[in-house]
Amino acid sequence: MKRIHCLNAISKYGLGFLTEDYALTEDINEAEGILVRSASMHEMDFSSNLLAVARAGAGVNNIPLEDCAQKGIVVFNTPGANANGVKELVLAGLLLASRDVVGGIAWCKDNRDDENIAKSVEKQKKAFAGGEIKGKRLGVIGLGAIGAEVANAAASLGMEVYGYDPYISVNAAWMLSRNVKHITNVDTIYQECDFITIHVPLLDATKGMINQETIGQMKDGVVVLNFARDLLVDEKAMSAALDSGKVKKYVTDFPNTTSVKMKNAIVIPHLGASTEESEDNCAKMAVMEMMDYLENGNIRNSVNFAACDMGVCKTVSRVAVMHLNVPNMIGQATGTMAANGINISDMTNKSKGKFAYTLMDLDKQPDEAIIQKLASTEGILRVRVIR
Repeated sequence: MKRIHCLNAISKYGLGFLTEDYALTEDINEAEGILVRSASMHEMDFSSNLLAVARAGAGVNNIPLEDCAQKGIVVFNTPGANANGVKELVLAGLLLASRDVVGGIAWCKDNRDDENIAKSVEKQKKAFAGGEIKGKRLGVIGLGAIGAEVANAAASLGMEVYGYDPYISVNAAWMLSRNVKHITNVDTIYQECDFITIHVPLLDATKGMINQETIGQMKDGVVVLNFARDLLVDEKAMSAALDSGKVKKYVTDFPNTTSVKMKNAIVIPHLGASTEESEDNCAKMAVMEMMDYLENGNIRNSVNFAACDMGVCKTVSRVAVMHLNVPNMIGQATGTMAANGINISDMTNKSKGKFAYTLMDLDKQPDEAIIQKLASTEGILRVRVIR
């Protein structure tokens, strides 16, 4: 029986995909897998039993990725599972920034006791007049699962869409509408678009990418939308741009002590993926990824180890070796098996940065002494007999 611990409340729909070979446990130290949403894991001490962490969502800044990798713990996320939920909120953000719906609703609430409100509104509504998004130019920075859906939806609404992503995957490119213009220089988006929405991960290279310099390139009265990560935007520069009118509206899904005080900012309480459907999709995806890893050793959508898939093991045994991405690791692993008369019928090795992963299907079951010898090899982080 494999034991799973939930650090946060996880959708019952997703947990329903756990088979009878799994049980939920309140004791985190006995768990082989952890399912998590937003709980911080940076201060946690990980039990030697822990093999995998699955984040029911895309962002993993709450998980110590390298520390997990050093301990041979695979960290999964669920890219794309909440894409539709975020896309729909981005579209709402576009509309809220174009039409002063927020101001109009506030006026109605403030004047709810006016017995002549039906007449008063005809005089006041011009204060909340806005524009339409059809025909306007939208720049989408980042064409992953969410960015591509936003670009396609905006194009279908009649917007002229520019998309920028130097690392766009082949699959994402195929999914992109032919009406989206692929831009090779992000400055084109800064300089020519009426609306700009960012959908990139938070990395050293992207932190503060919307700053005084890039805002300076933008058209006067531009609208900027941020449903990715708050730190992608230099909020001091954004606040100044809103005060001066350079930026007409800033729509963000990340409230903090700075953003909530910004003039002309529409601040949403981190609702991007807060739909029942998104939570169900993320939970299901996280559970399925974890089960495939625990049962077969396959890795899909890991953020600290490379993708690796050998399907279901059909030989006598399968052994997984997690190791540093340095020379002679594979040679030592295969050499240990050969020295003990064990034939490797199939094998794959994948690497990602400093870490690598090797799966070996064997014609003979290795005994504990062989596994211990392999595990004691310098550079090997963890050895697991899957079958």
